[in-house]
Amino acid sequence: MKIKDLYDTILDRKTNPTPKSYTARLFSEGQDEICKKVGEEAIEVIIAAKGQGTQRIIEEVSDLTYHVLVLMAQNGVTPDEVLAELEKRHK
Repeated sequence: MKIKDLYDTILDRKTNPTPKSYTARLFSEGQDEICKKVGEEAIEVIIAAKGQGTQRIIEEVSDLTYHVLVLMAQNGVTPDEVLAELEKRHK
């Protein structure tokens, strides 16, 4: 799966929420809840990196990436905008 595909799915859940969708629930709970989840996942990445092994790091970075994409979608920020910023910094 590409990041853009995941982001597009997240946007779809925002636009077309379903009752069982975790993503739709995050959007309904709002910015504070989304930010809280990003913070929790960031801490879990750090803990995983401090000795829980490669697989655990992969799992936690995946969770963090997902929640960051939800935060981006909540605020109208696209992956292309983030990539453009990274490219600008690389020069």
